[in-house]
Amino acid sequence: MAMPNHQTLAFVFGILGNIVSFLVYFAPVPTFYRIYKRKSAEGFHSLPYIVALFSAMLWLCYALLKKDAFFLTTINSFGCAIESIYIFIYFFYAPMPAKKQTLQVVLSLNIGVFSVIVVLIQTLLKGTDRNHVFGWICASFSVAVFAAPLSIVAKVVRTKSVEFMPFPLSFFLTLSAIMWFAYGLLNADLCVSIPNVVGFTLGLVQMVLYGFYRNAGKGNKEKKLPEHVIDMVMLSTLSTSDFHQISHQQNEINKSDEESGKDNDKETGKPEKSMETSGELQPNGSTV
Repeated sequence: MAMPNHQTLAFVFGILGNIVSFLVYFAPVPTFYRIYKRKSAEGFHSLPYIVALFSAMLWLCYALLKKDAFFLTTINSFGCAIESIYIFIYFFYAPMPAKKQTLQVVLSLNIGVFSVIVVLIQTLLKGTDRNHVFGWICASFSVAVFAAPLSIVAKVVRTKSVEFMPFPLSFFLTLSAIMWFAYGLLNADLCVSIPNVVGFTLGLVQMVLYGFYRNAGKGNKEKKLPEHVIDMVMLSTLSTSDFHQISHQQNEINKSDEESGKDNDKETGKPEKSMETSGELQPNGSTV
């Protein structure tokens, strides 16, 4: 039986990478459905989705420059569309201060910085040099953003609890990294394959920690908010979900705090406040 050639394998991994990444892009849907139902942004941040959009824009531009990167084009076109929808929903239900901050970041990052990068590359470089420089810019962003979950990993080790590190999302991140690493390797595209070595390694670390601590912290759940990890500034084709993972963890934290507040109200005899009727945000809801 003849072994499949590189092109066939690259095609297969490209399809698989798209499928897994499509699933990861849908990870925040429950969060935004909750925002829609409650008519409130509920203390969530728009920055993860703004940067995810910025990353998808960069990778889409890189794919279009290469001209033979169909699978990168499809997934990042979809990424641009769905991240724009997420940002629009957030913007619609956010309070005025958060709307202003969101608009400022979108104008400065997604329009300003992106335009500067594109204009400089198109003006100063020619031919394949444009591809190479744009690709390494994307790769550099991707490697940097994979450090995003490290604060959550540190929190898991410190608290011995995986309450805010969902296994399914970590699993799909790791699977996605494998698919895109293979795709980049088979297409001799180091800009795609190298960042996903880091992604696979960190994803594997998260899953090992989950297996080690999944039962250890059941009786010792910490209710404090984790350290801010919003200083993450880059995403790869597949690492968009790292931001989504942080948002998912923030969602779980908000739920946990909400339930804790209700229990305290019951103990002290205070009436419960309804987020749905008041439309108020949590204290951190006014920041991006």
